[in-house]
Amino acid sequence: MATIFSKIINGEIPAYKVAEDENYLAFLDVFPLKAGHTLVIPKIENDYIFDLDNEQLTGLMLFAKKVAKAVKLSIPCQRIGVAVIGLEVPHTHIHLIPLEHAGDMNFANPKLKLPSEEMQRLADKIKLNM
Repeated sequence: MATIFSKIINGEIPAYKVAEDENYLAFLDVFPLKAGHTLVIPKIENDYIFDLDNEQLTGLMLFAKKVAKAVKLSIPCQRIGVAVIGLEVPHTHIHLIPLEHAGDMNFANPKLKLPSEEMQRLADKIKLNM
């Protein structure tokens, strides 16, 4: 069964894309903890990150590194936090979250509700820094 992320990859569901290549995709989380919260995924359907083969895992992490650097240049923050939880959507994904404090990565925190114009502005800004 196709996940919501597979539907984004296939263009069936719109997303605020910030980076893409033949194997990976990065887009803004629509339920962000912080403005600029970005998800990085492989384009292959895979539920658990550690089931990726070494080449896929390495490629995903290197792609996430490029995206994280662009997010850091685009969003005022001290660091970009990285989380892999894997329970929300059964498709491997890495959370990149702009941080000022360690508590900014607490997934129990209320999610932001940013207007679509702000989400697009953030996506465009990150894209410019890729």
